[in-house]
Amino acid sequence: MRADVDPDTHVRQMDVTSISKLAPFSALILTISFVVLFALRYYMLERFLLPKYYGPIYNDLSELNKRGFLNHHIAGGAKVLILLIAAYPFVDVAFGHATLRSSFAGSSMVTMGDILVVCAQIFIATYVFELLYRVRISPVSTFHHIGTIVIGQAAIAISLNLARERDADVEFILCTIWGAFDVVCETLPHVSIILYRIYPSNHRFLRRLFNVACLVTFLGTLFETAVVMYVFASLWSRWITAFKVVTPLLHVAFSATQVHGSLIFYRMAKRQEKLIRETEAEAEPGKADGT
Repeated sequence: MRADVDPDTHVRQMDVTSISKLAPFSALILTISFVVLFALRYYMLERFLLPKYYGPIYNDLSELNKRGFLNHHIAGGAKVLILLIAAYPFVDVAFGHATLRSSFAGSSMVTMGDILVVCAQIFIATYVFELLYRVRISPVSTFHHIGTIVIGQAAIAISLNLARERDADVEFILCTIWGAFDVVCETLPHVSIILYRIYPSNHRFLRRLFNVACLVTFLGTLFETAVVMYVFASLWSRWITAFKVVTPLLHVAFSATQVHGSLIFYRMAKRQEKLIRETEAEAEPGKADGT
């Protein structure tokens, strides 16, 4: 790819090529990710780090809440790791001048596509982990996670047959855009729930935190929609008919899930506001009994 190519037309002019030499080994990468997540959960977080660091905060939780608390650490930590590793290749491939076959950080062996495929499998593994580990998960989250898993794996799988799937590379890039917004906008909600367990009585702090989480997820959904639809429209001539129909429907479904998450944080903020009023009323007996 020439260095003087306008970033606006960068993806449209990208040559049709395999996304990564690691794509045929996606199942192995995913399996290794599962093993690492199991080891983190069983040997480090569940048995040592969480009980030692949080003490009664963790030990006194119900089994249901312990699993949720641990899952937020796994998911939040994985997303921070993905952000640190994949931010540069994602931005350079999606909006810069690099291609999926460009070298990563000057390496003669590792490409941008290699990093993105590995991070995609780690990302997918965290969702599979949540579906299997958590005792209770909402139908909306279940739909979102299953959709993300299937679409992410399909985007990598179809790249193995470029003779028939000529838009496989741009479909993968579009999936990385979805994933990037998920990583950025969903990290704060994980942190918010962790802090909610640590400071359950600090209602003013939690109200501000939940309001910020609500705002970040909602604005992130709007910005994500603008970017995804812009890229989707820019690549219109490269999509096959099936993707022209399915992609907007999938995005609407994912956006609805994210808006649902924003509403949850809005309700949580309102509940903290109610608890603040009740606490203030209890602290002023005269005001509480109307005298």
